[in-house]
Amino acid sequence: MIERLVIETSGESIEIHPDALAAMVDHARQDAPFECCGLLLGVPGQIDECVRTRNLRASERAYLIDPAEHLAVMKRVRAEGRAVLGAYHSHPRSPAVPSPTDLAEAHYEEFLYVIVSLADPPAPDVRAYRLSGRNFVPVTLVPLRNVPP
Repeated sequence: MIERLVIETSGESIEIHPDALAAMVDHARQDAPFECCGLLLGVPGQIDECVRTRNLRASERAYLIDPAEHLAVMKRVRAEGRAVLGAYHSHPRSPAVPSPTDLAEAHYEEFLYVIVSLADPPAPDVRAYRLSGRNFVPVTLVPLRNVPP
């Protein structure tokens, strides 16, 4: 049983390609009112792509990435010299803060967990976290600048 959710502070940051950021927000909007989910790809310190996956739960309050899709993406990026850095999902009606369910289902400290909130539809909020013990620690997303079209 989870008694409380503690979010500590952290100085960690990770760069993200603006197209990946935009794609996550688009995915969240398209799948609303259900939670969307997907995988974050790149190299350590930099997310260069997000890949949509199917939410096996098809729920407004929870997500489950299709394991077959996860494995297929892992094989693809391994051949490209990249890695799955984390996962993203949306909170269609709540803030971009991990829920007790998010905490209960998070198991990998090396994984990045990104939440796209549509609580204020005209101004989506995208936040990243890492698991540290049994708490989430915020990670700053830094959009890459001067990216060629």
